[in-house]
Amino acid sequence: MIQEYESNTVYECTGVVESVIYRNEENGYTVIELSGDDAITAVGIMPLLNVGEEVKLTGTFKNHPSYGMQFSVASCEQSIPKSLGGILKYLSSGAIKGIGPATAQKLVKEYKEKTIEVLENEPERVAKMRGITLEKAKEISRQIKMNTGVRELLVYFAGYDISPSSALAVYKALGNEAIERIKENPYILCNGGFNISFEKADKIAMSQEKPADSEYRIRAGLAYVLNHNMINGHTCLPKDTLVKVSANFLGIREELCLSILDEMILDSSIAKDEIGDKTFTFIPYVHRCEKFIAARINFICRYPADRIPDIDKRIKHIEDTENIQYADLQKKAINDALSKGMLVLTGGPGTGKTTTLNAIIRILKDCGKKVFLTAPTGRAAQRMSKVTGCEAKTIHRLLEVNFTKGEEMAFKHNEKNLLDCDALVVDEVSMVDVFLFESLMKALPLGCRLILVGDSNQLPSVGPGNVLEDIVSSNTIPIVALNEIFRQSMESLIVTNAHKIVNGEMPDLEKKDKDFFFLPCYNQYDISNIIVDLCKRRLPNSYGYSPFEDIQVLAPSKKGELGTVELNKKLQSALNPNTENAEELTVNGKNFRKGDKVMQIKNNYDINWYKENGETGTGIFNGDIGILESISKKSNIIKVIFDDKIAVYDSDSVSDLDFAYACTVHKSQGNEFEAVIIPMHKGAPQLYYRNLLYTAVTRAKKLLILVGDKNTVEYMVNNNRRSKRYSGLKEFLIRCRNEQNI
Repeated sequence: MIQEYESNTVYECTGVVESVIYRNEENGYTVIELSGDDAITAVGIMPLLNVGEEVKLTGTFKNHPSYGMQFSVASCEQSIPKSLGGILKYLSSGAIKGIGPATAQKLVKEYKEKTIEVLENEPERVAKMRGITLEKAKEISRQIKMNTGVRELLVYFAGYDISPSSALAVYKALGNEAIERIKENPYILCNGGFNISFEKADKIAMSQEKPADSEYRIRAGLAYVLNHNMINGHTCLPKDTLVKVSANFLGIREELCLSILDEMILDSSIAKDEIGDKTFTFIPYVHRCEKFIAARINFICRYPADRIPDIDKRIKHIEDTENIQYADLQKKAINDALSKGMLVLTGGPGTGKTTTLNAIIRILKDCGKKVFLTAPTGRAAQRMSKVTGCEAKTIHRLLEVNFTKGEEMAFKHNEKNLLDCDALVVDEVSMVDVFLFESLMKALPLGCRLILVGDSNQLPSVGPGNVLEDIVSSNTIPIVALNEIFRQSMESLIVTNAHKIVNGEMPDLEKKDKDFFFLPCYNQYDISNIIVDLCKRRLPNSYGYSPFEDIQVLAPSKKGELGTVELNKKLQSALNPNTENAEELTVNGKNFRKGDKVMQIKNNYDINWYKENGETGTGIFNGDIGILESISKKSNIIKVIFDDKIAVYDSDSVSDLDFAYACTVHKSQGNEFEAVIIPMHKGAPQLYYRNLLYTAVTRAKKLLILVGDKNTVEYMVNNNRRSKRYSGLKEFLIRCRNEQNI
């Protein structure tokens, strides 16, 4: 066993596979014991690797939280054993179905060093042996050819930086003809669900000197442009836009691109629909997704749950017992939620959404209805639980994440396994993309009330679609927009200024005696120094706020002196400085230290966590903020405390973490903080607009501080240019309503 090693240092290990401890047949992930100069446990994508094979592995040593030291494989060169002993061990291991130890001995005795070659190429000869039929011999030949085919594909892909797991997926789909078919049309790789990019397929095509205007390339390029634009939030693109962008991207004539696009529409490779006076193009499954959502919403409204009786009396009872006086719009929202199948409840801060929602939940529960509460992020779900007094789960936990073949995410609750509830309340709907919303709608039982709560003036979802805004602007379902700021909320300058911002008015920057402060400063370096001082000294001393638990710096951008990258460096240095004995781990150029404030930057369903009460589970989600509790530098394992959970990260999953002293406004969605600090200095116009400022301001519960240039505040307030998102949901909702009324 190699005892001395350096973290992130690449090693080569050669030897013979002694045993296969575990193998995932779908993705080729394998755990083996390797004998050689050093006996090691190796883990990684090693498809079809079997006992007795000779291998050369490249990778790094890592310490797994549960299984100890392992060799993490980056690449694997394997070869069929050539010695009699190796061949016998290989065949006896069960690597080839139909050959056990006894048959292996007979075969090796008969064919000696040529055993593998005979089994692969001469099944008729093998069938002459006693106990082996021709059918069995042909199946043995097929298996060996498959092993050979995968190896050849791995070698072929090696020069194009295509992973072994992708190679295995390609082979399973295309078989022994994979290389031949790829040579004919390399672009099948980027349209077959193999997780291979257009750029890599294009690289293969260029190496084969394929013409730039080949039909295969244009088809793949059109699909690529549509898929790429989903990253920017679009579920569709105008046909003329798709043609222009694709032709420019591919370097071909627009006329040729249009001709191929029309062919793709005819054969349903791309879907089209008429929206307004334009033709729009969709990836087919996205088109089906938005149409399903529209049809399901229409069905809920057309066949609503039974009306709750005596609604007005129940509202009056709550007012009397809780000493509450609901406004007219609040009463309307409660009535609509309890008498109709669906309600959208919107409104800015201080308008009484929570008070209204609590009344709806209380009356439903008083009537014996089972109510589920959900939100898109962990923080949003926790806040929902706190303000309603009822359990709320993230949408992923509510639907119960599962994984299908190929490790694609799916949910246990779907149209075949519906949620067991009478009403579903979804908070922060502005953050929900079309795919997650479709999954939620599929799991909704017939007769279940749906209550959507959100603020359409906040930033849209990170994923594609414009769910809340499309639903609201379609005007096809009951919507109550609370717009009256209640007297107690009028005392908050955060609330009143947020409403001014969203209405295009300058916030009050002069008052110094409330919860909203503006600190003028015109030099970005001075601004960053003021922010550091606020976090380290002024706010902790004046308010008792913790820079780790209470204060959050929000920036429009990642880049620049006032972007999150540089601010995090300064804040870490000030709040958690490096010391001689500091526990530290460097990952992708980031020096994490014990005590750092960190954020999970993407969903990871495999991270193990535990609570002090003994409860355990898996999964840490995008946007979760925690404190780095400990680092084991020797084993590259760290622990992070997220509220009441302690998550255990190995060296691979640590790459999902980033510093969280400062984060972008987009990453803050669904969260609220005691105190928020926002730098105000000119930057990229696409990031300095009204809704982003409004979203940032509404993240603050008790204290909001703007530091910088008043002109930047004014520019953002006046810049109401929302990033345009193309989507079809609004049109499909209107279409469903009109068809119903015919």
